[in-house]
Amino acid sequence: MTGNRRAAPAALGTPAAPTHLPKATTTPGQNKSGGHSPNKFMSELHSIHMPSWAVAALCIVGLCVVLSCAVCVWKKCMKKKDKEKDKKKEKEKSNGGFDTEMDGGYSRPLKEERNKETELSDDDPKEEEKLGRLHYTLDYNFTDNTLIVGILQAAELPAMDVGGSSDPYVKLYLLPDKKKKFETKVHRKTLEPNFNETFTFKVPYTELGGKTLVMTVYDFDRFSKHDAIGAVKIPMSRMDFSQSLQEWSDLQKAEKEESERLGDICLSLRYVPTAGKLTVVVLEAKNLKKMDVDPYVKIHLMQNGKRLKKKKTTIKKNTLNPYYNESFSFEVACEQLEKVQIAVTVLDYDKIGKNDAIGKVLLGGNSTGTEQRHWEDMLANPRRPIAQWHSLKPQEEINALLSNKK
Repeated sequence: MTGNRRAAPAALGTPAAPTHLPKATTTPGQNKSGGHSPNKFMSELHSIHMPSWAVAALCIVGLCVVLSCAVCVWKKCMKKKDKEKDKKKEKEKSNGGFDTEMDGGYSRPLKEERNKETELSDDDPKEEEKLGRLHYTLDYNFTDNTLIVGILQAAELPAMDVGGSSDPYVKLYLLPDKKKKFETKVHRKTLEPNFNETFTFKVPYTELGGKTLVMTVYDFDRFSKHDAIGAVKIPMSRMDFSQSLQEWSDLQKAEKEESERLGDICLSLRYVPTAGKLTVVVLEAKNLKKMDVDPYVKIHLMQNGKRLKKKKTTIKKNTLNPYYNESFSFEVACEQLEKVQIAVTVLDYDKIGKNDAIGKVLLGGNSTGTEQRHWEDMLANPRRPIAQWHSLKPQEEINALLSNKK
């Protein structure tokens, strides 16, 4: 029995393990049976050379990032829902409170009714802009066949200049012919000008009924186009001239003058009293009426309708906007200055035929409107050149004015 027990181990065929060998260690992540170790996470932490507090901080930061992303996604979803609700409400409003899918044919009539309501509201009378008022008189002299118009004053004019004021004057004429136009003096920096000027139109009474008197208030501007503030139109057929009329009328929006524009010219005036020297500088012209377009300027010193002296500029070829900058001087004593005028004519040069006059300007003590204002500014500023733009007028109109000065 004992012999059999001893021989049993040898029969196994496997040598006995040496007692001095170290114990086998299991690999991380596996136990002896090959499964996951319950201490895996802690073993990983121990393998990373970081303190535990740093690992905890990283975990907290990661959680915060995840939470913030979740909040952003939630907000976007809520906003999208709100937008969908708003669009749905707008559709319901545009359909008169009904869903187009539910009420079908009623959406269009409701829209049409709403459009009619908006059209009616747009047609409501709006408060018109106040342009001021004009005080004037009208009378007819049956003996002389003349219409007498008095421009007394204007009130409550709107400010047209940057400084909160205006430089008003009045231009008046009869439609439809516009053969004769008058202008009052320019009153500087006022919204309540007192004109007190009278003008006379020679019109037979039999023709008066077909005329319309137009009185337009302008804001004077030395270096640009004068702005129309407002106008008063009076058909003569409605007037009773058995007695004179004095009335205030509201200014209405002025219509653009339909008469053909002849162009503009810029002139500089200077008077030196001690030397008795009057200097006229022709600076430039612009927007001249289209002709053969070789313009030049002729200047006449006039007294009592007579030409005393004559000057002229050079000819500028093929231009509607000639630049001259040419100076001309006249000897005029101080006592004679109130009696003379300067007639400036822009002509189109023609090599073969007669030189055609494009337009004309008359400056002097007996002139009217902006031309008179320019002359007065020159007298108020001796030895100083005063420049100003002027609109050219028909030569016949200026010649008729000169004939009345004789």
